[in-house]
Amino acid sequence: MLVVFLVMSVLLAGCNDADPKAAAVKAPPPEPTVYKLRLAQTWAENAPIFADTTANLAQMVNQLSDGELQIEVVSANQHKKPFGVFDMVKSGEYDMGHSASYYWKDVDFNMLFFTTVPFGMLPQEQYAWFYHGGGLELTQKVYSKHNMLSFPGGNTGNQMGGWFRKEINTLDDLKGLRMRVPGFAGAVLQELGVEPINLPPGELYQAMNEGRIDALEWVGPSLDLGMRFHEIARFYYTGWHEPATELQFLINQDSWKRLPERLQKVLQIAMRTSAYDMYIQSTYESAQNWSTIQVEYPGVQIRTFSPEILQALYDVTEEQLKARANEDPLAREVLDSQSRFLWKARRWTRISDQAYLNSHPRGGLRK
Repeated sequence: MLVVFLVMSVLLAGCNDADPKAAAVKAPPPEPTVYKLRLAQTWAENAPIFADTTANLAQMVNQLSDGELQIEVVSANQHKKPFGVFDMVKSGEYDMGHSASYYWKDVDFNMLFFTTVPFGMLPQEQYAWFYHGGGLELTQKVYSKHNMLSFPGGNTGNQMGGWFRKEINTLDDLKGLRMRVPGFAGAVLQELGVEPINLPPGELYQAMNEGRIDALEWVGPSLDLGMRFHEIARFYYTGWHEPATELQFLINQDSWKRLPERLQKVLQIAMRTSAYDMYIQSTYESAQNWSTIQVEYPGVQIRTFSPEILQALYDVTEEQLKARANEDPLAREVLDSQSRFLWKARRWTRISDQAYLNSHPRGGLRK
């Protein structure tokens, strides 16, 4: 009996030693944490280029993080507040937003400067300022007061000056004009007698067609052709007001802090890449659509504002920028930074891109 007892004890002890190892091998691995962010955009779900940018962002983030970070894009036709994106991200109702910084100038005028400024930088100059000239740091300095971060969200390139039912030959032609034009350009034109009106994209065609506005500025051929503005206005003016219109990715600071550092980096890379892709997509679509307009809608006439009008626009722009800088130290810091960088960058642009175009026998075109 003693021998049997000893044998059984050894066998049981062996089983006990093996059980923890067996359990450790068989135990399923812990489920990876999945971080989900909801993004509200100012645009409709099918908005060309703009909605493509947020879709690209969501796809890229998912791929780069191997599914650990996921973004749900909620369009304006779903949340019903195209100009409510700022408040919804600030409050935490949404983690992220995609919109344009100059829409929030009534909340904080300094936000306007991170979209574009009349007679300001070209896209490549502005991107250089954001990522290498201190622009991104100044952006966060402005937005941190509102519990948010803001990053470049895609550039349309140089925008056209707008669609007009009648020619604008003199300053008097601007007086009393009801025009959809947002941002700083609206404030400048208001000084010259224009009544600026801000409407969401989906209402522009109908408002112009019904006579509620006399002119409108949207983007350029990349998006204007699909909006059918050429059906209701003949005169298409070249731009002065938005030489580098940058959209934005807004992020609630609390949502940002909840992300591990590696996923913050993934999100930054995806935002930067999708923003640049929007710029080159805009360039492609503008080239394609302008060719279409020239061939299929020859009644559209390109115009440039007269030197008198352009000088007045420039003078008012300078006056308002100086007034803003004198009123607000942070505005002065942003504008000084932009001005110093533009002085350097434009000197290079003049002897590189501009000189190349000027020296080409056919203006850069081949037969």
